[in-house]
Parts: sequence; structure tokens; C-alpha cells
Amino acid sequence: MARISASDLKTVISDSAPAATRVLVREAEALGKQLNRRESKLSTSQIRALFGEVRQIEAQLSTADAGGQQRAMRKLLLLKPKMAYRAKREGRGVAELRSVLDPAIDLVVGGADPQANFKRFVDFFEAILAYHRAEGGR
Repeated sequence: MARISASDLKTVISDSAPAATRVLVREAEALGKQLNRRESKLSTSQIRALFGEVRQIEAQLSTADAGGQQRAMRKLLLLKPKMAYRAKREGRGVAELRSVLDPAIDLVVGGADPQANFKRFVDFFEAILAYHRAEGGR
């Protein structure tokens, strides 16, 4: 299973300091490698499908008023059951990605500044995708 400590995940999502960015890069690289192992073998299309939904939420959030921001956060929370369904249907790779993104979503929504946390969440997810691809993700 893909692993990141709870404290490192909280740092990645809740902290904007340069040291937190280094943690983000380090953990994204490790996760990208883990998700490309033979037993996981998360495909690029599987990860991109989820990332595409996150990008849609990001677009909605950036142009929304307060009510729209609440709807965007609701859509983010609803990504959790979608990932659970995909993990069951598509296998271990999605389940491993879900094991990291589910608690990250909770940190975004439950944090003091959900919009800033969401931006860092997107950065983290994008870095995982990039490292997965760099490791030869198909």
C-alpha cells in the first residue's frame, strides 16, 4: 500500500513554507515510484481520470462565489466514493492512490483555509502524476 505519514501529509496539505514544499516533492517522488511497481501498476489513464476531476473542481473553485466554493468542496468530498468505486473496479493501483488521497481530502476540507489547502492538494497530486510518468508509468 502507498504510504505517507500523517504528519508529512498534514505538512504537504497545510503548510506553504519552503520546507513543506520539499516534503511534498520527496513524498510525491516516493509515491510515484510506489504506484509504478509491478504489483500496483497504476496506469496513467487511471490516475489522469481522477486528476481530471480534480482539475474541474479547481476551475469551479477559482471562479466561484462563496456558495460556489461550498459546492466545489462538496464535489471534492464526493470524489472519495468515486475513488472507492474505481478502486474496487480497477484494482490495487487505484486503491493505493486512494489510500493517500482520501486523508488528504479530509485535510483540505477540514483545514483552516480550504482554498489554500486545495491548491497544495492539487500541487501534490500533480507531482505524484509527474513522478509516476517519469518512472515509466504507462
